[in-house]
Amino acid sequence: MSRFLFVVPPLAGHVNPTIGLAAALVEAGHEVSWCGPELHLRPMLGPDAVVHPTGTRLHRPQSDHGLAAVRSVWDRFIVPFARFSLPAVEKAIEAAGPDVVVVDQHSPAGAIAAHRLGVTWATLACSTMELGEPLADLPRVHEWLRGRLRHMWDKAGMPAEEYFDLRYSPHLVLACTTRALTGALPEDILGVGPILAPRHGQPEFPFEWLDQDKQHVLVSVGTLADDVSTRFLRETAAALAPLGDQLQAVFIAPPDTLPDPPPHLLARTRVPMLALLPHMDLVVSHGGLNTVCESLAHGVPLVVAPIRHDQPINANGVVAAGAGLRVGFARADAGQLRAAITHVLGDPGHRAAAATVSASFAEAGGAAAAAAALLELTTRSPAPAGLSRSTS
Repeated sequence: MSRFLFVVPPLAGHVNPTIGLAAALVEAGHEVSWCGPELHLRPMLGPDAVVHPTGTRLHRPQSDHGLAAVRSVWDRFIVPFARFSLPAVEKAIEAAGPDVVVVDQHSPAGAIAAHRLGVTWATLACSTMELGEPLADLPRVHEWLRGRLRHMWDKAGMPAEEYFDLRYSPHLVLACTTRALTGALPEDILGVGPILAPRHGQPEFPFEWLDQDKQHVLVSVGTLADDVSTRFLRETAAALAPLGDQLQAVFIAPPDTLPDPPPHLLARTRVPMLALLPHMDLVVSHGGLNTVCESLAHGVPLVVAPIRHDQPINANGVVAAGAGLRVGFARADAGQLRAAITHVLGDPGHRAAAATVSASFAEAGGAAAAAAALLELTTRSPAPAGLSRSTS
């Protein structure tokens, strides 16, 4: 039996893949635990999960776009949370005694702590923002990001000569995607596809509402876009309003976002996503990697309206794969959205392309492949201090 500790940020899209991975490890007879803010993790993990708490820290909201959003997520969330949680992460590793620490790519405190304590660790990439070097063509931004990583290392009191890129484990990097969606991945990154599993505390849904003689659309722009999503959701509702004879649509949004919707539009604050997707013909999304990959895993094409972070990368991947279209989140009006939605629904080529990506996910292995790679790590000796991917 081996022990695994997941170090995760308080974000559903980053916690959910660890649930499926943990289930595969537990089924194989191993122990798992998590480290992160229990206030956020417990509702997602359930009452029986072992959580080593870091405490909760308030973070400034992130409403920027484009490159400003990259700076924002690092300066307002990733770096402050890493510095805040590092002592608790070190205590968690000492208490859990893991054979392998699985570090979310946006929880660099786990990388620092595992390296300092001499414990083998793996990177889990639940976003495409840090796969390879997408900012390499923007040298100033690229250097700025490297400076932020070095800043965290120095502030943690780590030896300068042992510095390495905290986003990439020298032992194993797992990515929740495949080349069929993301394109070229560095050879030392193992793309396992989406890691799916039943989730704790899923809400009820009126499946009897779904009319089997109509097509079905799911609209979701993610919980982190609540501050900017109302206009887009209402434009999408206006786009779908005249199509009641053809389709039904489920909006993941507070009901008051869509005042007095027609009967073929339904707004729910939460839905059982994985149970609902097999009934869908199209997903309209902001392009978060979880939503994109969960949709494609079920062979469902997309209309993607990216907002920030890795979402433009994921939208471009969907278009390149032929599995959907990209529209402008801030600019698309009801007419443009209706045109994109009806085009994807009416073109079987998009659904065929989504099925191709789905097949690539199945071949990559998901949770089983990721678990096997982690178990193989337990057979190795930890790397000597400083034997990590250099960014110097």
